[in-house]
Amino acid sequence: MGLKIFIDGKFFDKKDAKISVFDHGVLYGDGVFEGIRSYNRKVFRLEDHLDRLYAGLNVVRIKPPMPREEMQAKILETLKINDLDNAYIRVVVTRGIGDLGLDPRKCANPTVFIIADRIKLYPPEFYEKGLPIVTAKTLRNHPGAMPPMVKSLNYLNNILGKMDAIDAGTNEAIMLTTDGHVAECTGDNIFIVKNKKVITPPCEIGTLDGITQKVVIELAENRGLETCVGMLKPQDLYSADECFLTGTAVEIIPVIRIDGTTIGKGTPGDVTKALLRDFSKITGVEGVGY
Repeated sequence: MGLKIFIDGKFFDKKDAKISVFDHGVLYGDGVFEGIRSYNRKVFRLEDHLDRLYAGLNVVRIKPPMPREEMQAKILETLKINDLDNAYIRVVVTRGIGDLGLDPRKCANPTVFIIADRIKLYPPEFYEKGLPIVTAKTLRNHPGAMPPMVKSLNYLNNILGKMDAIDAGTNEAIMLTTDGHVAECTGDNIFIVKNKKVITPPCEIGTLDGITQKVVIELAENRGLETCVGMLKPQDLYSADECFLTGTAVEIIPVIRIDGTTIGKGTPGDVTKALLRDFSKITGVEGVGY
């Protein structure tokens, strides 16, 4: 059976899944999205993802296309109809079809589509041996320009940072704020471990309020580790004992080198490996079934 995509109340075969070229999500990146994971036919942290989706819609003033309970049901239905045991789910809500102007009032109804498919960002060896990354030349958007709680369809800032990583021969890059603090990577939150203390930057500086980021903080605290949401400079990363990235798609991946500087012993650290084990234990157990 081919992939089925949900669009505005109906399911379409992948080849027939289309939206209008006049949709403001296409023309201007005007909309929000969520990336969600399912494991063993259970959707992981679905409530948290729906919280962020509907909060983002409220911030950008897009009227939700359906009540929250119906959105949850459509996500589960999309997974079920595609018969996937483990999946990556992309939920997208745009402002809808308008004209060639910016005026959001011209968009009468929002567009919603849901994709459930498989995803694989990195080969297994990076999870086992660690990932080298660099600092992007592109700076992170100022939080006053783009509210960090919004997972916006306009990802050009992140894409430019990703291109910086590719140009440097790596797969990921750290994005700094306009005043030189570490914000996040192009698609992931970042953590360091220093003297058994687990530290990640705050969302107020332009960092996405990550779902997996929150899960990792919970897991670290369950292990009795001290956690901190605090400001970091690049020098703090270079001198860290360990470093790792988190995200719905990437899950948890160790970092062993930044800008050519070896982090810790140059191998995934004990704290990172322990959190990886803990994360794998809960992902197949927690969640909303379908």
